[in-house]
Amino acid sequence: MKKPLLIILLNLGLAALVWAGDVANFVNLGFSEDSRYFMFGQYGISEEASLPYAELFTVDVLRNEYAPQGVRRASYGVAVQPGQNGHGALLTALHDFSLTGDDPVGRFRINHLKTGRLVYLLVNGGSPQDQIEFRDFGSGNSYSVGLTQSRTGTGPQSAASFYLTVGITGRNGPAAPRIVGLPNLSRPGVESYRIKEAIFSPDESALIFVIEMNLYSPRGSNIRYMVETVPLR
Repeated sequence: MKKPLLIILLNLGLAALVWAGDVANFVNLGFSEDSRYFMFGQYGISEEASLPYAELFTVDVLRNEYAPQGVRRASYGVAVQPGQNGHGALLTALHDFSLTGDDPVGRFRINHLKTGRLVYLLVNGGSPQDQIEFRDFGSGNSYSVGLTQSRTGTGPQSAASFYLTVGITGRNGPAAPRIVGLPNLSRPGVESYRIKEAIFSPDESALIFVIEMNLYSPRGSNIRYMVETVPLR
């Protein structure tokens, strides 16, 4: 009796994977040696075709924008097995790009061991916060970060924008708050945003905020990631 039960459970697990929406996983892939560039990836199983995919993004930290040719995507036409989450697609994409002359890791000199210093993390299942605060004990600075978002429409017509208000209080008192992001950019399909992580660059010259985007899906929540960077010098 155990074997049929196992088959049923595996089938239920695969059904949940297919029907629960496309929830990508975020991966910090590291900074360049001079901390100018930050690379991150996301991977998962596509909702439409149930195929493993991976996306690589390289961000110019000083400009707070994607580096030239800094976005790479790959999808693989292999059958999804129970328990798989698409992680193999990320590893395969990194390997495949490394064999070409279009390798973002080599071009931007990304060091996978230099992932910066994590100072805030929203754990899975935790309640999202529109206001977070943390202190950098190295510099003595305190940080207050507010997330403001606006949404129009519902369901497939939904669209949402956001921005961050970053306040920094140092030894000489608070500095003027900084607005980070594009308040007037309403992204189609997005229902909401939340702050997932905050990371200091390896040389402590910038803060990187990982933003989780909740996109509309008739099958459940589709999750994608982006980042906003705040130079500190």
